[in-house]
Amino acid sequence: MGVPKKKRSKSRKRSRVSQDKLVSPRLAACPQCKAPTLPHFACPKCGYYKGRQAFIVKEKKKKAEEAG
Repeated sequence: MGVPKKKRSKSRKRSRVSQDKLVSPRLAACPQCKAPTLPHFACPKCGYYKGRQAFIVKEKKKKAEEAG
């Protein structure tokens, strides 16, 4: 098993680790409903992708409607 000959300095380690930050995903507006969506994905609100209906979106039942 290889053993390092010299200790890695704090600045060398920290400069490498500085690139490990989290980045929020880039969002694009859906051309049909203007909802924020991920690029190259079908819109979860309206179901359109590249101007065509990719899937039919089912509406969720609200708890108030189920109880009443």
